[in-house]
Amino acid sequence: MAGEMSTLSTWAAITVVAGVTLASRLAGSFLAGSFLMGRADASPGVERFLDGLSVAVIAALVASSLAQNGLREGVAVAVTVLVMLRSATATRAMIAGMALAAAWANFPAM
Repeated sequence: MAGEMSTLSTWAAITVVAGVTLASRLAGSFLAGSFLMGRADASPGVERFLDGLSVAVIAALVASSLAQNGLREGVAVAVTVLVMLRSATATRAMIAGMALAAAWANFPAM
């Protein structure tokens, strides 16, 4: 029961963060893009901050997951980072990391 509650709270947190990120992006596109930003100039630093905000949210989720889990997740994230740096393709990197984690979980200590 405790494991189910932990999983449920993790998924709830991911859902809330995804919703807030989506809402901020939509609000930024509609409000800031057409109304506010048409009347004010944002500095390059503010623009970089807003562009990196969704990446920061994802990084926080990954860091939280790493802090709560073990070696398998750490190695999967490391492989994901290496594939991303090598291929510059996020999809390939995510597939590589998930495949490693799934293989490790399904085929422990051969």
